[in-house]
Amino acid sequence: MAKIKVKQVKSGIKKPQNQKRTLQALGLKGIGQVVEHDATPNILGMINKVKHLVSTEEA
Repeated sequence: MAKIKVKQVKSGIKKPQNQKRTLQALGLKGIGQVVEHDATPNILGMINKVKHLVSTEEA
C-alpha cells in the first residue's frame, strides 16, 4: 500500500468543529507536525476535507 506524509501547515483555531476533529483523527496536534498514513480512500477523504490546512507528499 502506498504511504502518504501529511504535514499541518495552518492552525485549526477558528475553524469549524468538524475540521478540528478531522485534524485530530489524522493525528495532527500542531503546526509543523508530520504524520504518515496509508493512502486509503478514508484517509484521502479526510485530507481532502482539510486540504487548506495541510500539505501532502508521497512517502
